[in-house]
Amino acid sequence: MNIYSIYNISSNMAGFILLGFPCHRENQLLLFSLFFIIYILTLLWNGAIICAVVWDQKLQTPMYILLANFSFLEIWYVTTIIPNMLVNILSKTKVISFSGCFIQFYFFFSFGVTECFFLAIMAFDRYLAICRPLHYPTIMTGRLCTNLIISCWVLGFLWFLVPIIIISQMSFCDPKIIDHFVCDPGPLLALMCTRAPMMELTCSTLSCLNLFAPFGFIMGSYALVLRAVLRVPSVAGRRKAFSTCGSHLAVVSLFYGSVMVMYVKPASGNDSGTQKIVTLFYSVVTPFLNPMIYSLRNREMKEALRKVLGKRELES
Repeated sequence: MNIYSIYNISSNMAGFILLGFPCHRENQLLLFSLFFIIYILTLLWNGAIICAVVWDQKLQTPMYILLANFSFLEIWYVTTIIPNMLVNILSKTKVISFSGCFIQFYFFFSFGVTECFFLAIMAFDRYLAICRPLHYPTIMTGRLCTNLIISCWVLGFLWFLVPIIIISQMSFCDPKIIDHFVCDPGPLLALMCTRAPMMELTCSTLSCLNLFAPFGFIMGSYALVLRAVLRVPSVAGRRKAFSTCGSHLAVVSLFYGSVMVMYVKPASGNDSGTQKIVTLFYSVVTPFLNPMIYSLRNREMKEALRKVLGKRELES
């Protein structure tokens, strides 16, 4: 379908058109197969980590309980994106209803905000384990761990609730075409019939707070961890400490390195191609890579996964 047909459809409908990845049919089928495989593997890997933590008593510790919750979060995070993306690739009209668009917008951002908080409390857990090892069992109790997990979910789903409700009440002008594969705030704000600078500023401020506050906390925690590790006399002890934190730092780098480009200024002038690539990286590729990063760098997790998967060996 050409752009003129899409324009005519968008002018006579109650909804938006998500352009997604406009290309030849053969390439669309290739993209569909690629994203479908990534989605299934993401579900399997994260599901395996959850099962490993639930079934292995050795992993019933705050660090792995947080990891299991993080994997559960990743499953839902990609589920808000990829299934709709797959339907969009095969669709000829690319239409998404207003309600469907804003529901996706809300859950996509809520899971993203929750992930930022989870990464912060996982860094806090590592700080306590390495810098306060003697006090760790009395501080990071099961009750505190549960309260931190609940707080992440509650804050994540309340963070953007009011702005999204307000944006959903705005009027949008034709053509209602979103040059993206997800209902993103930048394109949505650009389609409003009347400029809303206060709403743009609010979205930008909330995004900055959610990104930089947890990120600053994570960096501060690991600065203290690094100082403590460098004081460890044995090389083996330092190596073990770095190995424990290395996986989390890798995940933090992948996620924050890409997401900061996008949402510091929701209405920024990034071209649509760059927006799609960066969004794909942190919303699809990163959840796909995270389970491998955590499992391949952790001996206990590898052993637990070996039991779950019924294999004698996992490639190192």
